[in-house]
Amino acid sequence: MPVYVFRGRNLRTNESITGERFSNSAQALAVVLRREQVSPIQIQEKKASGFKFSFGKRVSQSEIAVFTRQFSIMLDAGLPLIQGLEAIAQQHPNQAFREVLEQIRGEVEAGSTLSAAMARHPKVFDTLFTNMVAAGETGGILDTILQRLGTYIEKIVKLKRALRSAMIYPATILTIAVGVVAIILWKVVPVFATLFEGFNVELPLLTRVVITLSMIVERFALFILVFIVLIALGLRSYYKTDKGRHVIDGALLKTPVLGPILRKISVARFTRTLATLLTSGVPILEGLNITAKTSGNAILEDVIYGLRQRIEAGGNMADPMRQSGFFPAMVTQMVSVGESTGEMDTMLVKVADYYEDEVDVVVANLLTILEPIMMVFLGVIVGGIVIAMYLPLFKLIQVLSGGG
Repeated sequence: MPVYVFRGRNLRTNESITGERFSNSAQALAVVLRREQVSPIQIQEKKASGFKFSFGKRVSQSEIAVFTRQFSIMLDAGLPLIQGLEAIAQQHPNQAFREVLEQIRGEVEAGSTLSAAMARHPKVFDTLFTNMVAAGETGGILDTILQRLGTYIEKIVKLKRALRSAMIYPATILTIAVGVVAIILWKVVPVFATLFEGFNVELPLLTRVVITLSMIVERFALFILVFIVLIALGLRSYYKTDKGRHVIDGALLKTPVLGPILRKISVARFTRTLATLLTSGVPILEGLNITAKTSGNAILEDVIYGLRQRIEAGGNMADPMRQSGFFPAMVTQMVSVGESTGEMDTMLVKVADYYEDEVDVVVANLLTILEPIMMVFLGVIVGGIVIAMYLPLFKLIQVLSGGG
């Protein structure tokens, strides 16, 4: 949204006023100024300065959760919508988020609804967020909807942290192990290899293997690094395709240790999202459509679209969930009870709470088990290389002792 520089006169105090505002057009800004009892004299679009470099700081989910909580409290206290947006924008530390909020405030001042203004910033406010805000505006319960959204986002952030904890620790240890081994093979082993060349002793098999690996690393280190980077970039590009998402997400769900955790996280996210939407008055078909788009897993997304089609054709939700094989039996039974009693949203909340707690326990236990395993793994690799380098020395000592 463009920025306009304006100059005007206050109709009540006759003071001259100048400033800058986000607006869709000069005409829309003029309307807003007249509402504020300011007679516009001149309105011009602010020209962008020559070269502007930006790191493009993103708006995190945690920042959105805090904003949602603050905004709901302000609205509940009776503060007008525009003033609430302005107050949060002025004190927010993230410049990127501050600019987004300023733009939304300008659009709302120009007559747009809050949900429509937020929908113009999909990288910050996703489909679920804007649809729930629209439901809150329609029902006149925007503050309540924002409170539910704040709770929902906090739960999703917690799930993401659990997933990150499950993946970062082993990834960090493996990275350190690879780095240490690479340095040893590149810098330390060649010194021993040069020393062994002067010995008239046949080297053990383990030593020969390590020296061969060292020669490969020393000669082709740059090519190996480039190859790894290309593989990573290739996987990233492949994942952006529809087929790539299905292949990689399906493979991750089948991974022995990580797969069950990812499945539990997907179930918790699905039930939490759908429960939040249903509680806020969003129809179930629209709720399933939004949940599929925000599921974060291509396999689950297909399953949700299948559920939607069955419900749209007049079926229930529990049977296709059971047939999909994605959801545990407890989840389908709870959903079936929810459909029978008319308390689907309540049952989904209970399922989400259970699986979120389950994820916390599983991740904590996994990290407890992984820590000694990864330490042993790192010790075996490094210790194996050290032993391989000292075996010829022991053999040489035996030969010299026998000769003496």
